[in-house]
Amino acid sequence: MHAMQYELTLPADYDMGIVRGRVARVGHLLDDWDGLGLKAYLMRERGVNGSPVNQYAPFYLWNTVEGMNAFLWGGAFQGLADDFGRPSVRQWSSLAHEEGGAAGSPARTAVRRRRPVPEGVRLAEVMADAVGEVRRLAGEDGAVLSAAAVDTGRWELVHFSLWGHGTPKADGDVFEVLHMSAPGRDRLPRGRQW
Repeated sequence: MHAMQYELTLPADYDMGIVRGRVARVGHLLDDWDGLGLKAYLMRERGVNGSPVNQYAPFYLWNTVEGMNAFLWGGAFQGLADDFGRPSVRQWSSLAHEEGGAAGSPARTAVRRRRPVPEGVRLAEVMADAVGEVRRLAGEDGAVLSAAAVDTGRWELVHFSLWGHGTPKADGDVFEVLHMSAPGRDRLPRGRQW
């Protein structure tokens, strides 16, 4: 499993209705994308849930590199790049994924937390802690799913969770989920990934 995200930070006075409309028009195009575990179409608005910015920031969990590459190089991503400019695409290798107790509920909110892996720590312990956090979050009331991944080029951990109802029990940037394409979600590997 691979995690991927790009962020389009938009002007403070940007009409976020444009983003909502775009997702309503094209979100379904990845509902059956080969190799995609899930794509959460995420947005945050300046001043809502503590967000300092207007941002469109989809988050992906891929089952296959081929599916991810077909998305990036095969034309689907080009439409976004044509409309908004080509964003930097972040990628992380999977550490863990768990379905939550609200897995059958529609995801309404997502929380993403990125943090550096500190120097001088035992990597096995840090990664075990990340797996434990995935399990903890998945066990919280309202959790749809939880995942963690690492970028070993930057030594950065990312924790990602989806929530169906109530207040998320996770720290980080809070996003509204506009749509979710999940053609291969049932094939995403669960538990620790090593």
